[in-house]
Amino acid sequence: MRLRYCLGVAAAVAVGMPLGATAADSIKIGFPIPLSGPTAVYGKPVLAGAEMAVKEINDNGGVLGRKLELLSRDSKANADEAVRLSREMIIKDNVDFLAGTLTSAEAPAVSTVAKENKIVFVAPTSKSTILTDAQHIHPYIFRIASNTDVEGLAGATLMSRWKEVKKVATVAPDYAYGRDSIAGFTASLKKLRPDIEIVDSQWPKLGEPDFTAFITAQMSKQPDAVYCSLFAGDFVTFSKEATPLGFFKAINNRLIDGAEIGTPDEAQALGGDYPYGVIGDSYDPVIWNGNEPPEHKKFIEDLKTFTKSQYASGWSIVGYQAIYALSEGIKKAGSAKSDDVAKALLGLSFDTPVGKRTFSEKSHETFAPEYWGVMVKDPSLPFALMKDPELLPASFPSN
Repeated sequence: MRLRYCLGVAAAVAVGMPLGATAADSIKIGFPIPLSGPTAVYGKPVLAGAEMAVKEINDNGGVLGRKLELLSRDSKANADEAVRLSREMIIKDNVDFLAGTLTSAEAPAVSTVAKENKIVFVAPTSKSTILTDAQHIHPYIFRIASNTDVEGLAGATLMSRWKEVKKVATVAPDYAYGRDSIAGFTASLKKLRPDIEIVDSQWPKLGEPDFTAFITAQMSKQPDAVYCSLFAGDFVTFSKEATPLGFFKAINNRLIDGAEIGTPDEAQALGGDYPYGVIGDSYDPVIWNGNEPPEHKKFIEDLKTFTKSQYASGWSIVGYQAIYALSEGIKKAGSAKSDDVAKALLGLSFDTPVGKRTFSEKSHETFAPEYWGVMVKDPSLPFALMKDPELLPASFPSN
């Protein structure tokens, strides 16, 4: 018995494995994400995409001979809760990495935890520039999503095409994402259409239950068009209250929203109350009328099977990408140690169902343009559909 124990110790030392560990030890990924409340309409499908990626990777042998294990927790879209859960998973559950969060309140807060604990954190959805700007970037933070400057350039590009528009109003949630999204849009619009005037800006709180005062105040300014950054349950509430007040009719449906209202998720949430004719965006329009890459078609079919859904989500793709990016980083590093993986992710390219993505060595984010298009009523579907999705913008905004 003593001989066998000594031989076991020698074998463990030889392969650099801690005592008690085996090749079957899982690589744990902590995943705080909103699973309740108004933002769960996005949080749940993001998690589903991550879960499907984990299953695919594990079914193909895992990473470095080890299975991935996803530990999801309900962050409730609350920054303090996301921080508490992240610390708990690091200390109690010994997670190797962090991914997840939805809002730009949660992600920067969790990024601080990742920095303090020197653990890689891959954010799939947060767009606010403060996540990876010069003041807040650190070796362990990486972003899958577009940022608000990229989003703003796309929105301004579309707004600039309406030659008759001279007065624009904005409405966005009053927190990091909303403020950054309007700043990005305004900066690009000034370059593309300096003749356009911003005549009003409304800042409802995230989770605002009644938008009536904001809607009527904005209508009094008589804008020709509106740029909006409301999302999830907020956009649902806003639309249902704005339509009977004549808001969309007053602007001839010239509203552009860069907060993924073009997803089937949001379209299904609104159903027949969707304000047809507005322009929405999505990382994945899901339903393509043509030119669909075969990789994307397979991804959607697999996703519908995995989630047992008739219609796939436009949000699952970012959760899916986050896990595959992390997996490729572990493979490149040949290690599941965060310091090694953080270095490996710099400049890393990885495949996705909508094309290759590459992490910038400088900003730690990928260039992630989105699909934009007019939301129309389709007789074959019980919800709004994005007509002729256009991938925008073509590049990062120029300084």
